[in-house]
Amino acid sequence: MRILTALTYYRPHISGLTIYTERLAKALARRGHEVTILTSQFDRSTPREEVKDNVLIVRAPVLMRISKGVVMPTIGLLATRLVLENEIIHLHLPQFDAAGIALRGRMLSKPTILTYHCDLKLPPGLFNRTANYAVNLMNHLAALSAHRIVTYTDDYARHSPYARRYYGKVETILPPVELPAVSKEAVRCFAQEYALDGRSPVIGMAARFAAEKGIEVLLNALPEVLRSNPNAVVLYAGQYQDVLGEDEYAARLFPAIDKYRERGQWRFLGVLDPSRMAAFYPNLDVLVVPSLNSTESFGLVQVEAMMNGVPVVASDLPGVRQPASITGMGRIFPAGDSSALAEALSSVLDGPHEYRSDPELIANQFSPAAAAVAYEALYEKIKGEI
Repeated sequence: MRILTALTYYRPHISGLTIYTERLAKALARRGHEVTILTSQFDRSTPREEVKDNVLIVRAPVLMRISKGVVMPTIGLLATRLVLENEIIHLHLPQFDAAGIALRGRMLSKPTILTYHCDLKLPPGLFNRTANYAVNLMNHLAALSAHRIVTYTDDYARHSPYARRYYGKVETILPPVELPAVSKEAVRCFAQEYALDGRSPVIGMAARFAAEKGIEVLLNALPEVLRSNPNAVVLYAGQYQDVLGEDEYAARLFPAIDKYRERGQWRFLGVLDPSRMAAFYPNLDVLVVPSLNSTESFGLVQVEAMMNGVPVVASDLPGVRQPASITGMGRIFPAGDSSALAEALSSVLDGPHEYRSDPELIANQFSPAAAAVAYEALYEKIKGEI
């Protein structure tokens, strides 16, 4: 099949949505499909067109940014051409341009699928509220043209104001998760690089430094955690500087974080490539996902940690609470409650044997190949209906 996949940001951008789309595109290409990515040229140093991992990437030039979005004057022309050239139209939302692309797919009687990754909630402010409304409107218009809407879990679909509205079109497919193999020596070298030998426990967090990630919840829980675990250290993997739209948030939190950094109790690792992430997880005693709202719908990093035998503590949010429920490898706590987070962390750290499962079974359940097979079946099902 010839599959057109559209999303606002693709590589080199890093986010859960981008990683999901890349893994799925590569898995579909490995299964013999022709996959084209239509996205923005948000980084002008990237080529307009290129082939990576047997996936064609087409980038539309960006005229300007609006909040966390982009304006692409030629996106309509590119979309028309690519919809005509492909058999399957697969859109990843939130995405402002999804409505027009979905309409083209519907008018040409081509299976049109939306993968709805999360609800959009921009930071406070009149301008962001307007942008939020505009994107949500376009998402709703896209839903009217789509044949199916995919969510990671039924839990999230039933609680999301968007997905719930179109529940009759919803299908659930577990997200694709994978990490490269890593040697024991690489894991040991990672520990030496960050002076982890003898440090216990090691608390990990892997996310962009963004308000919806709830970093302050972990920050506020640390005093209580350190009282019972004075040698604890937080390893924070992910972009923490110059994160789009998060300058004020970083300025508010960094003074408190810097005090812990000075004592060696908080370490920023920056963006790690997949092989480095694979060495990161085995060095953890627990991974924390303290997200605050429905912009987080699952937390792929939870499964990555579990694949390495690492338990998690995650917010009790629709979708986000599912990895611990599915695998039994973690605890959930009320979103935003730092005291409850500290208690949950202590529980996991004091009894890690209670949160064990089979990493290989988890890896197979969430493999990109499994997701690709599920999407193939959905594509064929819709082709048989139209």
